[in-house]
Amino acid sequence: MTLGEQQQKFMRDLVKLLQYAFDCGYDVRGGELERPVQMQEIYVRTGRSKTMDSNHLRKCAIDLHFFKDGVLCYPDILGEFWESLDPANRWGGHFNSFKDKPHFERKK
Repeated sequence: MTLGEQQQKFMRDLVKLLQYAFDCGYDVRGGELERPVQMQEIYVRTGRSKTMDSNHLRKCAIDLHFFKDGVLCYPDILGEFWESLDPANRWGGHFNSFKDKPHFERKK
């Protein structure tokens, strides 16, 4: 599958995740989708990221912030839903090295 096809699949699943979040009563604010290499270097240098192989660099990852009744929250149910859509989908709340609950990605 080409990178473009991966990005398209990621976006189709993202729409499903957003609709599911809305149906569950969450409001959503978007964070980073596309990230330049220079920003990733800063994140690694400052400890915000552990890798220079981020899926944000491929436009196959996004950070999302969920709110319920005006309160910021990162419900596991949304991460589990994301991962149920496709075996290539991974949620940062399940990362081993550090938890990144706002992070939703499609693996290479």
